[in-house]
Amino acid sequence: MIKFGTDGWRGLIARDFTFENVQKVALATAKYLKKKLGDDANLTVVVGYDTRFLSRQFAEETALVLAWQGIKVQLADGVSSTPQISYHTKQKNASLGIVITASHNPPVYNGYKVKANFGGPAKPEDIDALESELKKIWSKPPQFKMRTLKDYIKLGFIKHFDAKESYLRYIKKKIDIEQIKSTGIKVLFDPMHGAGIDTIKYLLPEADEIHGDYNPSFGNIDHPEPIAECLGELSERVVAGKYDIGIATDGDADRLGLMDHEGNFVDSHKIYMILLKYLYEVKKKRGSVAKTVSLTSMVNLFCAKHNITIHETPVGFKHIAKLMVEDKILIGGEESGGLSSIVHIPERDGLFNSLMILEIMAVRGKSLKELCLELDEEFGTHRFNRRDVVVTEELKEQILSAAASNPKKIGKFDVIDFNFMDGYKFFVKNGWLLIRASGTEPLIRFYAEADTVTKVNELLDAGMKMK
Repeated sequence: MIKFGTDGWRGLIARDFTFENVQKVALATAKYLKKKLGDDANLTVVVGYDTRFLSRQFAEETALVLAWQGIKVQLADGVSSTPQISYHTKQKNASLGIVITASHNPPVYNGYKVKANFGGPAKPEDIDALESELKKIWSKPPQFKMRTLKDYIKLGFIKHFDAKESYLRYIKKKIDIEQIKSTGIKVLFDPMHGAGIDTIKYLLPEADEIHGDYNPSFGNIDHPEPIAECLGELSERVVAGKYDIGIATDGDADRLGLMDHEGNFVDSHKIYMILLKYLYEVKKKRGSVAKTVSLTSMVNLFCAKHNITIHETPVGFKHIAKLMVEDKILIGGEESGGLSSIVHIPERDGLFNSLMILEIMAVRGKSLKELCLELDEEFGTHRFNRRDVVVTEELKEQILSAAASNPKKIGKFDVIDFNFMDGYKFFVKNGWLLIRASGTEPLIRFYAEADTVTKVNELLDAGMKMK
């Protein structure tokens, strides 16, 4: 049975992610929409796809099923990022958006993301309703009798559109591009062969780019995730080319990773905090703050200092997006590099947030490294690391059962508090460890933050040895 994880449904191409299964999920989507909005509603769905193997064909198959069900489809005419589809779903006042992407997963995966009409991830309760329809289809699969793509285009049920141009024009209205250009910041952009290709040059013509060609296997990149271990070449090229900053976006360009001018990786915790401080202190924006359970405790310190309401959620940006729709959220985000703010749609956007960082550098006249050093000065040293470990089902159960037993010590560190909102989070003096099963891959993820790198690694080592 197909299940949606923290960020959509993902599966191995040809084994799990097949045309037959995509048809079933698309039909479940159509039936969920009709049940929610009514058979007589003028239903429209925006569909896009990334650079992965067969993504365009899977997107077209999705469009055919929706059109067969009487739903009009706006189908991207080329590779499109998740933020682009979310933006157009809101702008076109569509009923729903769908992106064929497996985000940062290895190239053997593909996936299916669902976007709500407000321009962000569908709410958890809507995904539950879609899965209920899928269970019915799974138990008794219907016969699929679609016409051809050309037929549905002639009938007006499928229409192609350019997802990129108007989205990039929108960004130019939101970000002070001219201020960035005036400072002469030297930028190296790495879209990791993903959906961010062919975007940066429209906004910053002087920027240089690596891994910007269409390559469904992602070339020499193991998987298109903008984390330190996947960005070695970007780091080397930043230093060799004397760039001021290196920017990377993941497979569907909704997340980011950064390198400072010395080739040092700047994690998402620092990116979040730099944006939060800028929005609150310089832009004078106000609102509550939202973070997932895996994000830095610097957020808590900042919010306590300024008497800001803070919301903590399970891992998954869909929980953040729901809050952004229901409350006035200044900024919301997660450890994996996905975040949004009050000045944008409630969707993760790697390109948009990267440009906001460039704007901050330009406005404040500081390098990325200097902005990071400010965080250490204000909040004390906070270091972070995450390990993703492939384990057998038996070992997975042993580790999670040991964590669930609420241990009093993690290695040599006394546990002073805990949080079991999503996985098992243990607080120690000046640090914490989180253990949780991945919602998108067959992994256990170990996260740790502490006041030294040594303590971070000791916490991670201790977590991996729990049995």
